[in-house]
Formats: sequence, C-alpha cells, structure tokens
Amino acid sequence: MPPVAAGVDFLQEPAAVFGALLMIGALLSGLAQRSFLSLTALFVVAGFVLGPGGLEVLDVNPHSDFVQGLAVVALILILFRDGLEVEAEMLQTAWHLPFRNLVLAMPLTALLVALAAHTFTDLGWTESLLLGALLSPTDPVLSSSVVTNPRVPRMIRHSINLESGLNDGLALPAVLAFTAVAESRDDFVWWQFVVQDVGVGAVTGVLLAFVAARIMPRGDRLEGGPSAHQKSLYALGLAFAAYGAAVLPPEGNGFIAVFVAAIAFGIWRPDIRHCFETRAEDVLEAVKLGVFLVFGALFTLDTLFEDGWAAVAVVAFTLLVARPIAVFAALAGSRRVDTAGKAFIAWFGPKGVATMTFALFVLGSSAAEADRVVAIAALAVFTSIIVHGLTDQPGSEWMARRAEREEAASAA
Repeated sequence: MPPVAAGVDFLQEPAAVFGALLMIGALLSGLAQRSFLSLTALFVVAGFVLGPGGLEVLDVNPHSDFVQGLAVVALILILFRDGLEVEAEMLQTAWHLPFRNLVLAMPLTALLVALAAHTFTDLGWTESLLLGALLSPTDPVLSSSVVTNPRVPRMIRHSINLESGLNDGLALPAVLAFTAVAESRDDFVWWQFVVQDVGVGAVTGVLLAFVAARIMPRGDRLEGGPSAHQKSLYALGLAFAAYGAAVLPPEGNGFIAVFVAAIAFGIWRPDIRHCFETRAEDVLEAVKLGVFLVFGALFTLDTLFEDGWAAVAVVAFTLLVARPIAVFAALAGSRRVDTAGKAFIAWFGPKGVATMTFALFVLGSSAAEADRVVAIAALAVFTSIIVHGLTDQPGSEWMARRAEREEAASAA
C-alpha cells in the first residue's frame, strides 16, 4: 500500500459509509421529510447501527485526532453560522422571548438537570453541572417543521430559532469551565478562566471582525469588486482565522473568539453574511452530518444505559420537567405569548448537534467520569431525536390551526 494511503487508512470505512449515506440521504430526502426522522437523525441511527453496538463496520476512537479534529472544524462552522444569524434588526424588534429564554431559562435548565443528575446518580457536583451545561443548548434541526411552517405564529418560530442559534455559543463557556474543573480540580482558577479564555477570546473576535469588516470593499464602493462567492470564502476565512489567532499567546479560547467575531461581523457586514449563508450551507450541512454519524458510532446500548434507570430518570426529567419549568419561569408575566404558546416553546427544545459536538470534546478530555456524563447526554439526544421527531409535524400543525382559529375569532 502506498505510504500516503497507509497514513489515512483509518478513514477508509468512515469515508465510504459517509459517502454512501450522503447519496442515500439525497435520494430519500423527500421521504425523510415526511417521516418522523429527519435526515440528520437518520445519520445518528446509521452510526449507531454500523458502530460497535451493531454491525461493527465503524470503529471510532473518541480520543483520536480524527474525532477531535472533526469536532474542532464542526464547532468553528456551527458557532460562526450561529453568530452570523444574530442580526441587529432581529434583536431590536423581537428580542423579548428569546432573551428571556437565553438569560433565564437556559441556565435554569442546566441547574435543574444538574440537580437531577446529582440526585439520581452518584456523580459529583462538577460532573452533574457539566451534564447540565451539555444538555442546555437546543437544536431546531430536529424540529424543522416548527421553525419553517409559516402558519406557526412568527413570534414563536422566531423565539425557538433565535434561542437555538444563540444558546450554543452561550453554553460553550460553561462546558469548557466545568470540563477544566473536572480535569484539574485543584488547579482551576475561575477568574483566570474568565479573563483569559472568555475575555481574550471575545476581544480577539471583535478586533478581527472589525478589521475584516473594513478591509473587504463594499459592493457599492467598487465597481466589479469581489463576487458573492469570494465574499463567502472571505467570511469562512475569518472563522478559522479567529480560532487560530485566539489560541496564540496570551491564549484565549478560539471557539469564543469565533462566536463573538461572527456576531460582530454579521452586524457590520450584513452583505457578506448573506453571501455566506446562501453558499456555505452545503458545507455546514455535510460537517454536521459527519458529527451525527460519528456520534452515533461511539455508543452501544450498554454504554448508553451504563447508569441504568438513573440515566433514564435524568433524561425524562430533562425533557419533561427541567425545560418546561425553566421556560414557564422565564416567560412568567409575558403577554406576548399565552399558556399554550409557552408550553409549545417549552416542549420544542430538542437536544442535537451542539450537545453532540461538545460531548466529543468532553470524551477527548481527561475529565473525571467523562464517559458516564457523555453517555447520559447521548441517551438524551437519542431520546430527543425520537420524541421530537414524532411530535414535530403534528405539533406545528396543532399550533398553526390554533393560531388560525384565534385569528378568525378576533376578525369576527
């Protein structure tokens, strides 16, 4: 075998499986949209079936450079795309519900999940809080009909979508902090983490976005300037540059730099943001599907249920108790949405790609009980794929019909 091929032979099975699934997924995309499982969910199931718990076609090591590299690239792209979606206009005109969910419901969900984990299992508080941070982000991909059905009230769609876009980046510091504490309990200094990882990372992101926004000529200033394709590549370059620059001395956190740079750049250069969103979607989708496939291949039924009924109790509490309590508490007194709307928002907080990608980093760390923490998080993701996939379409139709009845009654 040639030396180059021998050096990447660990990619043979994953590359073949991933390519075949992309082709099959494209052929069956219409069927997937009509079924209770989305295309991304099918990749998780395929990874699980082809992994060590099934046919043993895929043998993926969570500590390998391949998995950790995939997680880095995926997080850079996901965080950059999420940050770009935070438009100044959207935040100014309809920020109340998502702001409450992000500032109040999200941390309260994490704390309630941590309390349940500490109560039902023998995990310590650090590991329980890490699990809460892993399960606090939501993912609209697993409830696509909810955010794309135009008959669902825009306020609700906007709240769910914007919350899901922002909470990945906001959950990241907590995941990083609790992972660092679990790795070195005695050496962790919280103020140093805030100043170095968060502070340096955020400042680096803002500075790079400021420079990048002014270097690229605007379309109305230069005839025959950069094309939309070149602007999209320019934005992609900023994402990786922000990550790379932040990890240089004084060593901030690259992911925080990417997220902050995306927010600032998207506000300063909406023209480039639009170019990136319309042209980079396929690349981002392929990376996400890769994460779903690898994540599914990492687990077996034995590892998912390592904590037995305690893990089931934590997952049930997360989906049925923690999220609803947090959302109702955060939206208490709001007249912008009624009780049914709050319940709808509370239910559709599925766990998806952010939880998966963060979990890959936790698995690759030396954090105590990392395997158990990630196994419970993975069980929550698998359960969310099923229950939210089953209720996505009927739930959005129910809310749409209810909104139409209220509108008709108001008109009458």
